[in-house]
Amino acid sequence: MCPDCEDFARTVLLLGQLALYADMDGADLDFVEAVSTSLAVSLPEPPPGTFPDSYDPDGPAYPGDV
Repeated sequence: MCPDCEDFARTVLLLGQLALYADMDGADLDFVEAVSTSLAVSLPEPPPGTFPDSYDPDGPAYPGDV
């Protein structure tokens, strides 16, 4: 696995675990907010093949998006 692929997978896993923690009773939501922002910013470029070739992040808004 390429180094960026491993970093991406690890960061996504941590974000998922953090989301599960945030749903627990008594979770420290200030901690969740600080860590989730840091993790999201640290995401490397997604590995090739993660999104279809036609994917356009700047494409049209989905229904319900402003």
